[in-house]
Amino acid sequence: MATDYQQRMIRAQKEMADQKVDILLLSSGADLPYLTGYEATPMERLTMLVLPAQGEPTLVIPQLEAPRVKDGPFRIRAWQEAEDAVGLVAKMVNQGSRRIGVGDQLWSVFMVGLQQQLPGSLFTSATAVTRPLRIRKDAYEIAALREAAAATDRVVLRLRDEPFSGRTEQEMARLIAALTVEEGHDQATFWIVASGPNGASPHHEPGGRMMERGDLVVVDFGGKIRRYGSDCTRTFSIGPPTQQQTEVHAAVLAAQQAATAAVRPGVMAESIDSIARTVITEAGYGEYFIHRTGHGIGLDGHEHPYLVEGNSETLEPGMCFSIEPGIYLPGRFGVRIEDIVTVTSDGVEVLNQADRSLIVVG
Repeated sequence: MATDYQQRMIRAQKEMADQKVDILLLSSGADLPYLTGYEATPMERLTMLVLPAQGEPTLVIPQLEAPRVKDGPFRIRAWQEAEDAVGLVAKMVNQGSRRIGVGDQLWSVFMVGLQQQLPGSLFTSATAVTRPLRIRKDAYEIAALREAAAATDRVVLRLRDEPFSGRTEQEMARLIAALTVEEGHDQATFWIVASGPNGASPHHEPGGRMMERGDLVVVDFGGKIRRYGSDCTRTFSIGPPTQQQTEVHAAVLAAQQAATAAVRPGVMAESIDSIARTVITEAGYGEYFIHRTGHGIGLDGHEHPYLVEGNSETLEPGMCFSIEPGIYLPGRFGVRIEDIVTVTSDGVEVLNQADRSLIVVG
């Protein structure tokens, strides 16, 4: 299975015409590899795809990076160290181009330079063009996400046999990163190990706290396979959990199951958030569910769609996102359960299959 970058370019140009965007300028960020297959290294040397609404696209790239580029539906313009790369791009922009879409992650030094050299142009976010393309995954993308999810499932299975007590969060985080690669990811991209009271911080950075019996440990980690990401969270109990720990975990699991079961085409994204939130609120912990229910995933770890109050867009087949409700009790512990799912023609496919119970470890 291969990606047809030419078809993606054609779709992008059609979207540009529909939105009256004359030209796209894409630098670092996921839009560039989505359209070209090439992922730029973010640095002081400018790499930029110049994509007109009509005509041939050009990839402007530093000469020393050019050998990394595979052939694609674009011409390559390699620039030398002494050249003004921003000026080169500006000259490629048709002076009649009034509306220019730029990537969200374009460095400000390049953006300011383009504004100075193209003073008569209106700059807007390229996301308006690329979002409708990227939000629905094709078969290749879903296969990569499915493979990445299965790899995280294997890591969770291996963690069940690992001793947690007597290890620091940092030690466990290093192990999880290593297992993520061992189980098939091309790279590990993030790892959260939040034990005891640290579990009440959803994005806790693993530190030197020694994990001990009685702790709940929130483990959230992921990596990339063929550039597509994984993101999985499970909660572990070091020794038998207390009654409240069991109760909180049960509430989160019920919320996650209810939200997942509601996913299907035509349902509003915010409805999935509301369903998870209602379950947790009825369990008495509503004020401790402090983040959205989910986020899209693909080339970026967080992308559209977002399952959050106020997002009334309807779910469509091919959309892929996390479902990850949580409860966070300050100074005590936290619980989160997270799977990646994809919307099918008539419902939902859950990509993660690892045990969602409160996993007891030593």
